[in-house]
Amino acid sequence: MLDKTDKRVRADLFRVRLAEALRMKSLSQSALARRVGVDRSTVSQLLKGSGARLPNAQVVGECARTLGISADWLLGLTDRPETAADILANSLSLTEAPRALVDEQIFQWHKEAAGYKIRHVPAGLPDMLKIRPMLEWEYGPHLGRSTDQVIGASEDRMAWMRGAQSDYEIALPLDQMQSFARGEGYYSGLSIDTRRAQLAHMAQVSEQLYPRLRLYLFDARRVYSAPVTIFGPLLAVIYIGRNYMAFRDTERVQALTGHFDHLLREAKVSAREVPDMLSNLEACLSRDGENRPL
Repeated sequence: MLDKTDKRVRADLFRVRLAEALRMKSLSQSALARRVGVDRSTVSQLLKGSGARLPNAQVVGECARTLGISADWLLGLTDRPETAADILANSLSLTEAPRALVDEQIFQWHKEAAGYKIRHVPAGLPDMLKIRPMLEWEYGPHLGRSTDQVIGASEDRMAWMRGAQSDYEIALPLDQMQSFARGEGYYSGLSIDTRRAQLAHMAQVSEQLYPRLRLYLFDARRVYSAPVTIFGPLLAVIYIGRNYMAFRDTERVQALTGHFDHLLREAKVSAREVPDMLSNLEACLSRDGENRPL
């Protein structure tokens, strides 16, 4: 008895949802019948019948395809009318990541998330904390003659981001800061004066803006993270080089938020300790360009 009742309820829901989809698409019964390949009377029966019988799988599938909706939604198996392909397309996108500072896409995401906490694991030092000589050294070879223009526009965007009432949590590998201070690897060739000024600036800003800005340093031998930014509950973005991989579905945003929170729990240097640690790194750099052990 329960089984029969369930079938009748499901059939009633199918009729309601089919009618709703036709209205949303502004499609007539005749037009649907032609596209599905059935008689108009068949579509009329699907919409006005009162029994517990559902149409066969082929008719359901063709109706769903024609109307651009999910067959599972028509049958009451899900509350989301989008097709699986549409759900995937809306929840995951691949966006170009130009070699620039705060590019237009990143800036738009920051504006969208204004007021929410933003969690960030940068690919290097955080752009919003870099001084101008550092930006010129890093981006000059790529931007060429437009360096000043691009840096000026990016500085305006970074000023907006800092004043947007969003809290920022930034996590960096400890060895990234140590390599920067020594001028090793990626930072080879960066002058000691720029490195000292950059460390002093980061120490000052991280102390002045605390707790709205919290910078943590984690041990990359214990935990690892790809470059990722999480814009509150709205969006999580992984930087993969030439592209951003952006997720908007709740499950993945929450998963990446949990990953970031794990980095903070495992942080070797807490946000309160970072200003002193950066100041100590600066003090370890000698005036003649030779580095003391860090």
